[in-house]
Amino acid sequence: MHMADALISPAVGGTMLAATAGVAAYSVRKIQDEMDEKKIPLMGVMGAFVFAAQMINFAIPGTGSSGHIGGGMLLAILLGPYAGFLTMASILLIQALFFSDGGLLAFGCNVFNLGFYTCFIAYPYIYKWIIRKGINSRRIFGASITSAVIGLQMGAFSVVLQTLLSGKTELPFGTFVLLMQPIHLAIGIVEGLITAAIVAFVWRAKPEIIERTAAGEAIGNISLKGVLTVLLILTVVVGGVLSWFASADPDGLEWSIEKVAGTTELEAPKGIHEILSNIQDKIAFLPDYGFKSVESEEAEEPSGELPGGEGQEAWPAIDAGTSVSGIVGGALTLALAAITGLTISMMKRRAKSKTA
Repeated sequence: MHMADALISPAVGGTMLAATAGVAAYSVRKIQDEMDEKKIPLMGVMGAFVFAAQMINFAIPGTGSSGHIGGGMLLAILLGPYAGFLTMASILLIQALFFSDGGLLAFGCNVFNLGFYTCFIAYPYIYKWIIRKGINSRRIFGASITSAVIGLQMGAFSVVLQTLLSGKTELPFGTFVLLMQPIHLAIGIVEGLITAAIVAFVWRAKPEIIERTAAGEAIGNISLKGVLTVLLILTVVVGGVLSWFASADPDGLEWSIEKVAGTTELEAPKGIHEILSNIQDKIAFLPDYGFKSVESEEAEEPSGELPGGEGQEAWPAIDAGTSVSGIVGGALTLALAAITGLTISMMKRRAKSKTA
């Protein structure tokens, strides 16, 4: 559900960027109460895992569409709303800058759509409400699915509103919303199942993580070595290998746009859109999660196609560029999320020293 710059106007993009910056600043201030040294590596590893997981598009049967997890609920449940939101911002920034996934003008929209509704609405008012009488496997399952579905529904509706406010007449509100909401309902159910599975694993391994996060407390002296090791291994496997098996069908947003406008991509206007697109093209060294194309003579059988010249894409799409993108992107996200946590931790220590 990553929005491209062509879907929004500069006014909407700027407004959403300001709103996202405001939520991020609020999160930095609030997270200092629960930040400790254990949360820093957890933020990094969870950011890397969600980055890799977002590369796996799963097909939605009977639609010709696909979806991938947003990851906002998973981050909120394991990190808390404030760290979850900041980690989501780190993921989307790495994707936009180095992989051309999501526009720079649309960055604020994407962080808000994928991070705000999950971390600050679905998590505190739905997930925590369901588990308020105690955390167990059954409540984790129900809360994860319900909150993931509702969070994604709100994010999908927000996309429609943002295109409406941007004056995108190619995407009439009524038709667009009637396509966006049902397809993201299906995607949300799958995301909820994945979220429940990961949270259940952490619950069985270290229930204190879930309990203290839900209570807004620091992780403290809990050993995270086992959980972090498993999540790191999963990140490498998902980003480096399972990414080959991603569906080639357009995701829910692209599918909805194509059904309405006849194309998966709208034409971007000139001006700021073109300037930011050029900047993104220069910075992104693994665009679309693959190596940059180099001008060369065409091979007899183009890479990624089945023999026979019919132009059908091979599946799984075994590609070194995809594997490198998954691993490098995960590492970059881990570093940025961890640096964010470390910076906040240093700010907390500095504030304490001043008041001492």
